[in-house]
Amino acid sequence: MPGLRAPSDYSQEPPRHPCLKINAKQPFNAEPPRSALISSYVTPVDLFYKRNHGPIPLVDDVEKYSVSIQGLMENPRELFMKDVWMLPKYNVTATLQCAGNRRTAMSKVKTVKGVGWDVSAIGNAVWGGAKLADVLELIGISKGTSTTKSGGKHIEFVSIDKCKEENGGPYKASIPLSQATNPEADVLLAYEMNGEVENVNTSDVFFSNTSSTLLVMSSESKKFTFGKVIESREQKCFKFITVILNLLHLLNNTDISMLLVISKPLNRDHGYPLRVIVPGVIGARSVKWLDAINIIAEECQGFFMQKDYKMFPPSVNWDNINWPTRRPLMDFPVQCVICSLEDVSAVKPGKLKVSGYAVAGGGRGIERVDVSVDGGKSWIETPRFQRPGVSYVADDTRSDKWAWVFFEVTVDVSQSTEIVAKAVCGFSSQRPTCNCARDLESERGTEHFMAQGSSPGWTFEHVNHTKWILVAAQMCPSP
Repeated sequence: MPGLRAPSDYSQEPPRHPCLKINAKQPFNAEPPRSALISSYVTPVDLFYKRNHGPIPLVDDVEKYSVSIQGLMENPRELFMKDVWMLPKYNVTATLQCAGNRRTAMSKVKTVKGVGWDVSAIGNAVWGGAKLADVLELIGISKGTSTTKSGGKHIEFVSIDKCKEENGGPYKASIPLSQATNPEADVLLAYEMNGEVENVNTSDVFFSNTSSTLLVMSSESKKFTFGKVIESREQKCFKFITVILNLLHLLNNTDISMLLVISKPLNRDHGYPLRVIVPGVIGARSVKWLDAINIIAEECQGFFMQKDYKMFPPSVNWDNINWPTRRPLMDFPVQCVICSLEDVSAVKPGKLKVSGYAVAGGGRGIERVDVSVDGGKSWIETPRFQRPGVSYVADDTRSDKWAWVFFEVTVDVSQSTEIVAKAVCGFSSQRPTCNCARDLESERGTEHFMAQGSSPGWTFEHVNHTKWILVAAQMCPSP
């Protein structure tokens, strides 16, 4: 592809943070320490888990880069970055999670296949980009469409990334067209990851009545540009800018200070220059380094849709597996993880802080997080929050519905014990839940909530782990 290419070896890999726990070097797969994971509600890019299937693609010329959109549709076209930038930009705070997160816990029962993730193959970011529903309208597919006139029912995302599982072919995955064309699903073609807030002098900002366009001058390059793109000669990268300001107020009072959110482009590990973000769904469907979008009649037939990331009972193994009998995983299940303590921690008698994250797929809110200090015999409900000092309420319009929730509680510990945490999420009977319900328990007395199960069975590749998180707190010996 012009402008973007997949290297044949690992000699041009990007730098990574030294604190990452490396689970595989080639391809590079790594996660942060669990304590660092909950240091910030929005995960720093350097500490966001890295999940790769081959060498990281290289961008030679972002202006020549394009995505082909074709298939069962009437108006195929090439989509360039300038076309994406011209669409309305949305910021969506969403948690991505590898389906194999917490796989090492099940490996303690019996060996499973796959990257040995601990509890940190997960991260929360502010993704910036165009809604896929808006992109599809450019080619004549209206919002709310579930089937095109030519019979297209699914949308396939194809990466430039080459992987051995596809016999050297590209990584690919798909979602239903009805999900892609639903603006409320917040599926993005994302070009930004995590923003920064800056104050800008209004002398550098102008509004044109004739063109309805903001004109911004970069303080670094002293170069005027229209719209969202500023080219910085010093950094030699694109900065994308969203204006947080009432434009009418700007017109009436040009003397005020102006607040800009300067969002960072995706870095190479996370899909630069363009990737898909499918909130509430396992990370395998949020394809990076986008090369093509295909409108197809059936689900994508790629390896990671048909021969990986599926749920099977404990009786199935590599000798008797029948892949077509199970659907590809989509929404991830409810779960929570204690991050303030390791699997085995030495503690002193007295007060002990227990904190971590809770998350549920499909936009389902976290209704409750409970902690037990006696191995699950009795439970304490914990405070939940997304931002410090602001209590979290599930399904509140002020909450980020696609994002994780933090919990924290101080408990009294007087002897060695097992500390357990479990989460409860809500769900609608109108919406299909994740296809891993055998590992979940319905809350007693209601059919509108799901809780983590206490003892899910072993599975041969183990994905969508949702068992209670348990850590051992061992008393320090007296001096």
